[in-house]
Amino acid sequence: MHDQFQRQINYLRISVTDRCNLRCVYCMPDGGVKSVPHEEVLTIEEIVEVVAAGVPLGIRKVRLTGGEPLVRRGILKLVQKLHQIPEIDDIALTTNGILLEKMAGGLKEAGVNRVNISLDTLKPARFRKITRGGNLDQVWRGINAALDKKLQPVKINTVAIRGFNDDELVDLARLTIGQPLHVRFIELMPIGTSDNWAGGRYIPTSEVQELITDALGNLTEEKLVTGSGPAYYGRLPGARGTVGFISAVSNHFCARCNRLRLTATGQLRPCLFSSQEVDIKQALRAGVGREALTRIFREAILNKPDQHDLAARWQDDDRVMSQIGG
Repeated sequence: MHDQFQRQINYLRISVTDRCNLRCVYCMPDGGVKSVPHEEVLTIEEIVEVVAAGVPLGIRKVRLTGGEPLVRRGILKLVQKLHQIPEIDDIALTTNGILLEKMAGGLKEAGVNRVNISLDTLKPARFRKITRGGNLDQVWRGINAALDKKLQPVKINTVAIRGFNDDELVDLARLTIGQPLHVRFIELMPIGTSDNWAGGRYIPTSEVQELITDALGNLTEEKLVTGSGPAYYGRLPGARGTVGFISAVSNHFCARCNRLRLTATGQLRPCLFSSQEVDIKQALRAGVGREALTRIFREAILNKPDQHDLAARWQDDDRVMSQIGG
């Protein structure tokens, strides 16, 4: 289905939990967030029903996020059930990598095609600082397990942060030369708890790209990266992987946005940066039929705004990133 701005909406990002086993400083406040009561979170069966309701409108791709999706009880069962929907041809997952080593094989067998792994530094002490206690070695074991189980392409998501990891951006890009990794540099976005924290730490994509090319050589544009979405990809000379850039702030990609988001508590969210949501959980639990759910899905698509308004700052005081699955 197309929205009112003629964008084809075929992608649903699903927050399967608001819980996480890390406390990244740009995602959560110091004390973390209070998890919502268990009964308010969609069940596995309810998530599957929402996806099935979106299929008649053209939903073909899903991405499971969190919080941290691998802490969700029943995550493999959910993947299996989504994989059984014939129209869904791509199941991806975004993770912090902490639990990936032991779960990579099960995810592949259940039907996950590929994974994105969040990694903002190659230095163990820095990793502990930005995640408030995380173990970098666990993440690397998870990355290697994803490569071994062919959850490909394996993408590394790196938020570029001035004064924190700007001295490592070249080293992170260099990972793509020796390994089939796709490292994507994401502009720091003033979202939720990071709205004030982000002040002065933002680095535009143009600056990141210049740092990398000055040190490692020119990038040749690469267009054949599965699930490339809004990212621009380039390949360094002789590299096995690619370097990507996601410029949500300096050069937004709203005109090409093809996604909706489903929060862990059952709200369809047409835009990450808008507080506007459509409640589908209430209808689900009232026992309405699939056609009625599809009509709610249609309403969410038609409510999708033309573009985000990041310049007006974060507009939702009730949610942080971990509760939306951005």
